[in-house]
Amino acid sequence: MPRLTTETYGGGDYSWVGAAHALRNARTEMIDVSAFTESTHYPDGYIPSGTPVAKVSGVLVPYDSAEATVTGAGILAGFVLTDTPVSGTTDVPAALYDHGRVVTANVPGDFTAPAAAEKSSATTIVFV
Repeated sequence: MPRLTTETYGGGDYSWVGAAHALRNARTEMIDVSAFTESTHYPDGYIPSGTPVAKVSGVLVPYDSAEATVTGAGILAGFVLTDTPVSGTTDVPAALYDHGRVVTANVPGDFTAPAAAEKSSATTIVFV
């Protein structure tokens, strides 16, 4: 008898997506799980859809929204498209939404659209 397991994680809240245009064009990137804090970023066992991320050394890390931070984690790479299950600290693949429209008010957490052009230079996102 095979050892089967059942996993349940969020169904995803896509209210932050402002248009379906880029949904089919999201690209796969690796999330550096060790850069995220379980109690803050994935208390339910998954990184939620809409989490803003930056790309540092080839992997996705939490986005630093401080306006003065315009390098490394301070450059928005996009948003995690789907709820992404996390187990331990092993890096996991995720779909990255890096162009299209984003409803700022519906992004999870305390997100403010970047004011400095340098902070969003890696994306072609229109914030609505």
